[in-house]
This record gives sequence, structure tokens and C-alpha cells, in this order.
Amino acid sequence: MTLSDRAVAVLATADGRAKAALSRAHAAQWFAARAHGELPDIGHAKPPPQPARPDAPELLSPRDMPRRRPGSPQGRIALLHAVAHIELNAVDLHWDIIARFSHIPMPPGFYDDWVKAADEESKHFNLLCDCLEAEGSFYGALPAHAGMWRAAEDTAHDLHARLAVVPMVLEARGLDVTPGMIEIFRKVGATRTVEALETIYSEEVSHVAYGSKWFHFLCGRDNADPKPVFHTLVRTHFHGFLKPPFNEEKRAEAGLPPDFYWPLTEPAEG
Repeated sequence: MTLSDRAVAVLATADGRAKAALSRAHAAQWFAARAHGELPDIGHAKPPPQPARPDAPELLSPRDMPRRRPGSPQGRIALLHAVAHIELNAVDLHWDIIARFSHIPMPPGFYDDWVKAADEESKHFNLLCDCLEAEGSFYGALPAHAGMWRAAEDTAHDLHARLAVVPMVLEARGLDVTPGMIEIFRKVGATRTVEALETIYSEEVSHVAYGSKWFHFLCGRDNADPKPVFHTLVRTHFHGFLKPPFNEEKRAEAGLPPDFYWPLTEPAEG
């Protein structure tokens, strides 16, 4: 199997735990080959418009999602469930970028980065499932956000746009909100969940950094100024405005300076 074939196989797997297991197995095979100085065939494979999903959770539009406050045990379970759903979508997003844009020549490091990101997102999903199960719940027990794949659909035609919107906007948002989530669970002594979220927080910085790195690479190859290109793509393909407060320290660590995202908090002039 080529790397693109492996990516499509993950996308075609419906069960969350099975998807994560296959993702991790494919990543291990990729990095075993790379450790021996080999570059496996990237190949070309057509990914599905949407990844396979299990029968549960029920997917609802954002306006129909129940509102639960994290001050209660049920609210904290709902928060964990929502984050697990985000991580499962991230597994698919990172494999999708490999297969969907396999026709664009990219250096080997591009594939190293996104295979590693997919592997880590698979680990994150498993960690959150373990936390849910320790609380007497499971992934699929509650409804989930139906719009998680929208960014992939909106940017399926353009690698520049995919990098701008998914890692550099959506995953960067995770850097903003995760410290607050960690504090919610720390206050109630949920050590296992705190450790899981801290792992996710530390590793998500790299995923945002991969997006920034390869976005700048593409702009450099096009002899284009990355900042205005980024602003145009986000205004075109991201629905709404970016919302402060921002985790400026972690965003900077990931290669996102403030003049990339602050102008996107309000409409463009003119």
C-alpha cells in the first residue's frame, strides 16, 4: 500500500477506536521505513468526500447541540465528549491532507509531519475515550457537532487554504482554550483527565507549527507574501471572525505572529 492508500483506509474506517488503531499502525510502519532511510511511495488515492463515521454519536447542527455547564459531572463528561469528537476529526483531517493533495509535489518532511500529527491525534482520541470510560461514559454516548468536517470540504480544492484554515486557525484555537479546560478538571481533582489534556496541549503546538511551516513553504515557492495570502484565504474559507483572547505565547511558539491573526478579529477595511 502507498501512503495515500493507507490514508484512505483510515478515512474509510468508521469505528473511532478502530480508526485510531489503524492510524497508529500505519504511522508506525511509515516511521519504521523512514528510520531505515527509506521513503515509502506516496502514491495517489482519492479520499472520500467525508470520512466514515460510526452510528453513534448522533451528529447535530450547532444550534441543536445541548448546552451543558462544566460545573457538573455531566457537564464535564459532555466537554470531554466534545473534545474527543474534535480529536477524531483531526485524525481524519491529517490523513486527508496527505491523500487529497498527493498530486502536489512536496518534500518528504511534509509527509513526516502529517503522519506524526495523525498518530498523535489518534493517541489523543484514545486518551479521551479512556477518560470518558473511567467516568462511566463512552464516545458516542452523547450527540456531537455535525459541522466539524466543514473546513475540510471548504478547502478540499486548495492546499494553501487547508493549511491556513485547519492547523493555523482551528487548531490554533485549541491552544487558546485548552488551558481553561485543564483548569476545570484540575479544580475537581480529575488527575487522569488533566494529564491527558496536558499531553494534548503540548503536542498540538507542533501541529499548528506544521501548518505554519508548510504554508510559508508554499508561499515561498510561489514567491508570495504569506501574511496577505493568509488573511485572504481565512476571510474566504473560514466562517466568522477569530475571537480573542489568544494564547499569544503558544501561538508564537508555533510560528504564528500576532499580525497574522489579530486583523482577522474584525471585518476587512474597505
